[in-house]
Amino acid sequence: QGELVESGGGSVQPGGSLRLSCTASRRIFRIGDMAWHRQGPGKERELVAGFTGGGSADYADSVKGRFTISRDNAENTMYLQMNNLKPEDTAVYYCYASVVPCIECSRMTYWGQGTQVTVSS
Repeated sequence: QGELVESGGGSVQPGGSLRLSCTASRRIFRIGDMAWHRQGPGKERELVAGFTGGGSADYADSVKGRFTISRDNAENTMYLQMNNLKPEDTAVYYCYASVVPCIECSRMTYWGQGTQVTVSS
């Protein structure tokens, strides 16, 4: 769809850090919940971190204490700061957003194209 654009993936050694960004198009009328998901090799897509309906952040147990999700509503951008990366964090990371694309539209789910994160020595 091109309405969510991710950046910031790459290759790092274990213990390293990366920051992912997801910028939503300003054409979108309203953006609701946003989250990061990932899909590792041979695995199903899983929720990594996201904002609940009340606006607080929620994390998968495997990333608690290492990853931090944040959101800049003025810039339509969500971030995922990933510290102390481990080989098991290797995956394609996807941005998710619940949106109302236009003033007369119904709520929809948008996904970004994905960005590869590889953690290896």
